[in-house]
Amino acid sequence: MLRDTGPLGFRNKAMADTVTVRATTAGVESFRKNGFSPDSPLPAASEIDLAQFDISDPEWWRRDAHWDVFARMRREDPVNWCPDSPYGPYWNITTYKDIMTIDTSHDVFSSEGGITIADQDADFQLPMFIAMDPPKHDLQRKTVQSIVGPDNLKSFEGLIRSRTAKLFDSLPVGEPFDWVDTVSIELTTMMLSTLFDFPFEDRRKLMRWSDVATGRNNAAIVTSEEQWRGELLECLGYFTRLWNERVNVAPRSDLISMLAHGEHTRNMTPQEYLGNLVLLIVGGNDTTRNSMTGGVYAMNKWPDEWDKLKANPSLLPSAVSEIIRWQTPLAHMRRRALQDYEIGGKTIRQGDKVLMWYVSGNRDETQFTRPNALWIERPMVRRHLSFGFGIHRCVGNRLAELQLQVLWEEILKRFEKIEVLNEPDHVPSSFVKGYSKMMVKVTPKA
Repeated sequence: MLRDTGPLGFRNKAMADTVTVRATTAGVESFRKNGFSPDSPLPAASEIDLAQFDISDPEWWRRDAHWDVFARMRREDPVNWCPDSPYGPYWNITTYKDIMTIDTSHDVFSSEGGITIADQDADFQLPMFIAMDPPKHDLQRKTVQSIVGPDNLKSFEGLIRSRTAKLFDSLPVGEPFDWVDTVSIELTTMMLSTLFDFPFEDRRKLMRWSDVATGRNNAAIVTSEEQWRGELLECLGYFTRLWNERVNVAPRSDLISMLAHGEHTRNMTPQEYLGNLVLLIVGGNDTTRNSMTGGVYAMNKWPDEWDKLKANPSLLPSAVSEIIRWQTPLAHMRRRALQDYEIGGKTIRQGDKVLMWYVSGNRDETQFTRPNALWIERPMVRRHLSFGFGIHRCVGNRLAELQLQVLWEEILKRFEKIEVLNEPDHVPSSFVKGYSKMMVKVTPKA
C-alpha cells in the first residue's frame, strides 16, 4: 500500500521519495466481468429489463450503443435502480432537471470517496479535491484555480495559437492520419506540460498516466492490478521529483509549485498528492482532447453545420459550447446520499451510490430541441451539463473553451474540409466518453 513516509511539502523539507504498493488478489479482471464481450450481440433497448440492467458495461460505450437505452430510461424510469454490477448497486439519474437537483445539493449528496462508479480500494485510496466535501474541497480547489484565471487565460491564448498553427501547418495534406494522436493528444499534452511546467520532451507521459488512471477495466491499457498501480506510482515518483525541486524555492505559477506552497496542500500525504495529480491530469487532458476529436466527428455527421460555420465564423463561440454539449466528454459523475431523499417518485436511501449521467441529461428531449443533433445556433447553448454545476463545476472550463475556440479558428483559416474516413474507435469506458483513434484526411483551402 502507499505508505505515508512523513509530512510532505514543508518549505524546508522535501517529499519522501519512497512509497510501496501491496498487490491485491482481486485484480482488474473483476472489473471486466460485466456480461458482454466484444463478440456478444447487444440487445435492442426495447428488449432490456431496466430493473436489472447495468448501463456501465464497457461494451455499450465501446460500440457507442447507449443512446437508445438512456432515451428509454428518461421516458420510462428516469430515476433507475441498478441492483447489481461489478461496482455494486447504484442509481441512474438520467434527466436534466434531476441531475441539476443532485449536482447542486452537495449538502445531501456527497462527493467523498470518489467521483466515478468504481469505489477506490481500501488499501489504495487517492483523495482528490473534487472527491471531497466542504470545507476541505473549497480550500484545495482555491489553491489551484488561479492558474485558469482571466489574466492567465490571456497569456495562454498566444501560446495555444502558435502551437496549434505550427501543428496544423505540419499536417499531411490529402493523406490519411489519426486525428486523435496527431492533433488532440498532442495539443492537450502540450498545454498540460505548460500548466505543470512539466519537462516538454516527456509530455506524452501525461497522456499515458491519464489513460492508465481511467483505464482500469480496459485491457488495451492495463492488463493487471499490479501494472495499474505500478504505473500510477511511476507518475507519483516523477512528480515527487518535481515537487522536491520547487518546494524550497520561491513560489511560481505552475500547478506543482501552487500545491507545494499552498497553505492547504503543502502537507498532503503521497496518496493525496497522487490523487490531485490524477484529477488535474485527467481533467486537463481527457475532456479537452475528446472534445477536439468529437467536434470534427460531429461536423462530419452534420456537414450543413460546418458549411454554416464557414459562412459565418461569428458562430464559433456558440459552436464550441454545442460541441462540448454534444460530446459530453465525461459521461457521469457519482455521489453518495447522506440521507434519505425523494426524487422522481423514488426514495434514494442514505448511503446509496448515485450516478448523474451528464451524457443523458445533455440529450434530454424536454430541455433540448433536436438533442441528438449538432446545432451550432442552439439557443442558450451554454446551459449544457458537461462541466457540471454547483461547487464541483469544472475549474478549467474556460481554458477548455479557449483551446477549442483557437483550434476551430485555426481550422477555419486553413482547411476547406476535414473528412472522417471511417467510424472512430470509441473508448470502452462509462466515465471518459472518448476516442482512441479517428482517421481523417484534410483538404486545404484554395
